[in-house]
Amino acid sequence: MTTPTLALARFALDCRYEQLPAKTLAEAHRTFLNWMGCAIGASQHPTVERALAAVRRIAGPAQASLIGRTERLDMLHAALLNGIASHTYDFDDTHLKTIIHPAGPVAAAILAFAEAQAGGGVVSGRDFINALVIGVDVECRIGNAVYPQHYDVGWHITGTTGVFGAAAACGRLLGLTEQQMVWALGIAATQASGLREMFGSMSKPFHPGNAAKNGLFAALLAKENFTSSEQGIEAKRGFAHVLSTKFDENEITQDLGKRFEIDLNTYKPYACGIVIHPSIDGCVQLARKHALKAEQVERIELGIHPLVLELTGKRTPRTGLEGKFSVYHSCACAVMFGRAGEEEYSDETVSSAAVIALRDRVQAAVKPGVAEHQADVRVILKNGEVLHLFVEHALGSLERPMSDADVDAKFRGLAQAVFPEERIAKLIAACRDLSAMSDVRQLVPLMTAVHA
Repeated sequence: MTTPTLALARFALDCRYEQLPAKTLAEAHRTFLNWMGCAIGASQHPTVERALAAVRRIAGPAQASLIGRTERLDMLHAALLNGIASHTYDFDDTHLKTIIHPAGPVAAAILAFAEAQAGGGVVSGRDFINALVIGVDVECRIGNAVYPQHYDVGWHITGTTGVFGAAAACGRLLGLTEQQMVWALGIAATQASGLREMFGSMSKPFHPGNAAKNGLFAALLAKENFTSSEQGIEAKRGFAHVLSTKFDENEITQDLGKRFEIDLNTYKPYACGIVIHPSIDGCVQLARKHALKAEQVERIELGIHPLVLELTGKRTPRTGLEGKFSVYHSCACAVMFGRAGEEEYSDETVSSAAVIALRDRVQAAVKPGVAEHQADVRVILKNGEVLHLFVEHALGSLERPMSDADVDAKFRGLAQAVFPEERIAKLIAACRDLSAMSDVRQLVPLMTAVHA
C-alpha cells in the first residue's frame, strides 16, 4: 500500500527540473527572490542579533553564510538564522490556502546545505530550484491535509509543516534512497512544532528558522540510516492525527507531481499578517484616492472576518512586532502614510502619539458574509462625508498578484539599508536567473556583507 508518507517520499525523489512547467519555474524564482529580500532586510534586526548571540555559544565550524552579514556558522545554525531573518518582518511569501509561509523553512535549509556542500558535491541552480519546488509542495500538501483545524487549535502551521518541506528538499539534494526519504519525513514529523501563542514576539520567526534547521538535520540523520516510523504523517499516533482533528489524505496524494503548490504562492505588499491585508488595502486605496490626512478623519470602520480579530486584535501594541498583529495600528498607518511597509512597524511608529491618536479612532467588528480575503472599509470624515470601499481581493492575492516589477521594488526597499544599489541590481538578476548557475555558491559574495 502506498501511504501518504511514501507517496511524498517518491515524489521528492522523482520530481525533475526538466518536467516542471514554465509557470512553476517562474514562480519558484519569484519565491526565492522575495525570500532573499526579506532575509536581507531583517538581517540587522535585534531578533537576528539576539539569536546570533545565543548561537555563538554553541556553533560548530563555519560552513555557511548569514545573509546580509559577515558571519558564517555551521550549516544547521546558518539555516536557523537565515530562516529567522526571512520571517522577522512577516513580509515573506504566503500560500493563501493554508497561510503557510513556504519559502522560509525550505530556502534557508537548502541554501545552507548548498554552501556547505553537505552532499559532497556542487548544487547547481537547476537542482536548487527543483528542491525548492519539492519542499514547498511537500509542506503545503501536508498543510492542505490538516488545515484549518490544525491551525485553529493553536499550531503555527509554517513551523509544523515547514520541517517536512526542508527535510524533503534537503533529502533530495543529499541523494537519499526511498527508504531514507521515508525516514527523513518521519524524523521531521517528530520535530514538528510552533505555537500561535508566540505571535507578536521574536519566537514567531524562530518557527520557520527552527523548521529549516530541524528539516536539514532530519535529512542528514536519514542519510546515515537513522530510522523513524515509516508512517510519521498518517499513523494513528503520527503528525496528522496527534496535531489535528482533520486529515484529508487526498490533499497530499491527488495530482501529486502533476500540479504544484508553489504556483499558488503569493507575495506581500504589506509587512504584517496576511489577514489584515484586505483592510489595509482598502485604507490605502481610499487614502491615495482622496489624499487623506489624519486630521480629516473622524473614525475608520472595518467590517471583517472573525479571524482578523482573533489573530490581529491587539488594540494597544507596544512594539513593532506587536504592531504587525494589530489591525488597528495597520489601518491607522495605511490612512496616515498610504502604505504599511516595514517602517510603519518600527517601535518608533507604534509609539508615535500621532499614530496612536488615529489608531484609537479605528473600529473593527465582525461583519457576517465577509470572507477572510475581504474587508468592508469605511472612513468617516469630520465634515460628515463617508468614504466606502469593499475589498474583494487585496493587492498581493492570486487575483491581484504583485508583478515582477512590484517584487523587484519590494526587494530594493528591503535591501537598500544593507547593500548599495549596484549590488542589489546584481543580486536581483542572479536570483531571477538562478537556474543558470552552475554552483549556487556563486550567490554568496552577492548576498553577504563580506565582499564588495
